[in-house]
Amino acid sequence: MERDDELRAACFLALDSLRAQLGDELPYRNGLDRGFAYSGVRVPFLSHMKGIYRSAAQRGPAALSVQTSAKTPYADEETDDGFLYAYRAGSTGEADNRALRAAHELQVPLVYFVGTRRGRYRPLYPCWIAEDRPLERRVLLTVGVMDPGPVAPEDELVRRVTFREAKVRLDQARFRGRVLPAYRERCAICRLREVRLLDAAHIVPYAQPAASESVANGLSLCTIHHRAFDEHLVGISPDYEVRVSRRLLEDEDGPMLDLLKGFHGRPIEVPRRPAARPDRERLASRFEMFLRRS
Repeated sequence: MERDDELRAACFLALDSLRAQLGDELPYRNGLDRGFAYSGVRVPFLSHMKGIYRSAAQRGPAALSVQTSAKTPYADEETDDGFLYAYRAGSTGEADNRALRAAHELQVPLVYFVGTRRGRYRPLYPCWIAEDRPLERRVLLTVGVMDPGPVAPEDELVRRVTFREAKVRLDQARFRGRVLPAYRERCAICRLREVRLLDAAHIVPYAQPAASESVANGLSLCTIHHRAFDEHLVGISPDYEVRVSRRLLEDEDGPMLDLLKGFHGRPIEVPRRPAARPDRERLASRFEMFLRRS
């Protein structure tokens, strides 16, 4: 059966280019809706109306991409081995489900578009369907590793590490998708509005046991202020005021540093909804660390 390898390669290269332009979290409008060029035609990346997508430009039977919206009605979940992705409602022989299962039979790579917020997706690719589970009406998607045969212990370790790395990136994308809209997509310190230069910073760092993926554990910061916050060069008090470290305040190193020092003592911009505002207890704990290191 036809695998559509050249078309899939064109899809992945086009996604690489799109991510270089727009970042890892891609908008559907004025982004993914452009599709990609292949053999003189414009091929969509995904269907905006359904989860399993096979392009009309394909010759083979296997799906090109699958997607999970930010509010999916299906029982998709994450495991230690990969993402469990549900069949479409209906018969296992329904057209979309046949395309999903054919991707497993042919062991062809596809794209998993994971919705991070309304109208925005994080593409994970290449993905393979490691297992088809018709009785559960689900498949197991793995990221970046193809192994249709028996799995050696060292290959299993590589597959799990690859998936854990992808899961961390996906968790960060989902966190960003919640935090940035709460701050109206601007930096809490300098009010910068360029989304491609904004990050979702954790107040309690991601790796710590007390960390939370709630908006209240996040701050929308531009890349410079995020780095300064992580390095304890800039702190935010429980009263929502910016503090710059003594070392930087005493340093003279040109206009960029003067601009950073100019935010010392100023209030940050907080979300309008009280429940989305930075948790004061978490800020107090992080601010104590800043005071010790500044």
